[in-house]
Amino acid sequence: MKSLCKFVLAACIFAAAGGEALAQIGDLHSAINKAGRERMLSQRMAKAYFQIGQQIEVERSSKLLDASIAQFDRQLVELKNYAPTAEIKDTYLKLEKVWLAYKDVLLGTTPSVANGRKVLEISEQVLALAHQGTVQLEKQSASQSGRLVNVSGRQRMLSQRMAKFYQAMAWGIGDMNSAAELDKARKEFAAAQQELSAAPANTQQIKDALELVRQQWFFFENALNQKSAGDKRAQTAVATTSERILEEMESTVGLYEKLGR
Repeated sequence: MKSLCKFVLAACIFAAAGGEALAQIGDLHSAINKAGRERMLSQRMAKAYFQIGQQIEVERSSKLLDASIAQFDRQLVELKNYAPTAEIKDTYLKLEKVWLAYKDVLLGTTPSVANGRKVLEISEQVLALAHQGTVQLEKQSASQSGRLVNVSGRQRMLSQRMAKFYQAMAWGIGDMNSAAELDKARKEFAAAQQELSAAPANTQQIKDALELVRQQWFFFENALNQKSAGDKRAQTAVATTSERILEEMESTVGLYEKLGR
């Protein structure tokens, strides 16, 4: 029953883009969390687009794409309004311009290979600026918990980044760097999990949450190790497991965010 409730809650947050994401930013740790979530969404939208293009869980992928676009839009407005310095404000103004170009490609037409290559390219630009804003906000925090929110939040992004590159290569639109970037993201995810597990600030609740992430990482890695094929079972496994590990990681970031309050 507990796992069912958790699944329903996660579905509400991600599929409907509701819950905490609707609230205005009240403090710095909330800003770091939402800034980090923008990084994740930049990769998740591309992943969903590539899945639709390959006819993988089309209905669910379409809902994920629509919800992610709406959530990115809302949080970008919040982050622009919250920006505590002119430098951070400028980052989000730049992000807004790139985001408009990204959104046009995502929503313009039915997913195609040609547009898929554009999505792959622009998703990297959006990620770079979203990451820049997150790091700038983290530097405003005087506590170690600010870093933990950033590092754990980046894990969300890496989960979607790995899936993005996997699906891009499966669709035949991956560029010459895709395989290397996927491998790099896997190594970074594993290293960051070790850092988080060793954090002295971890409560028992956080330790339990990290253990659930570790379990989901096992399944996600197994899916990533499968070679894509015409029956699309491997691509479907990556689509499913990438969402499960994201759900667990989202809960973990929320716990780290509370440490600084």
